[in-house]
Amino acid sequence: MAAGDKLQLIHPPNPLKMKVGVGGPGAVTPEALARAEAVIADLADDYLTWAEEDLTKLQAAMENLKAAKGDNRAEVEAIFQIAHDVKGQGGSFGYQLMTEIGDHLCRFLESLESASPAEIGVIGVHIDALRLVISEKMKGTGGKAGDSLYKGLEMVVAKVSG
Repeated sequence: MAAGDKLQLIHPPNPLKMKVGVGGPGAVTPEALARAEAVIADLADDYLTWAEEDLTKLQAAMENLKAAKGDNRAEVEAIFQIAHDVKGQGGSFGYQLMTEIGDHLCRFLESLESASPAEIGVIGVHIDALRLVISEKMKGTGGKAGDSLYKGLEMVVAKVSG
């Protein structure tokens, strides 16, 4: 952007806000919101089981990636799809660090055409980090341990990417 260029602030419409009523018929009430939150809380116990299943799928996809010869884009894409699911679920059930690591892994995978041995190692470190979060039941962002874990992943990616 050149020094003389003017910035333009764009305010996109919020279609969800236009669809949700405020008061009146069809509006979201505090009671309905409380019921929805209770359903999510009940499902939270199942989340650890689902996460374990996702980790098993990630490990199988990782083994396929390691065994691939030549172009391994399909194997990278398979890992991306599972990591995307992990990213989408974690925060909803109190495991924000799972969402953050899943997102970090997705961003890394998006930068790849196919994965080199060093990049496969980075993918493996992310999977190990996800496994650690679940095995230690690191809820939320995991506190200081979670911060250290995430910063370590950033450093590993920077080392391989830079």
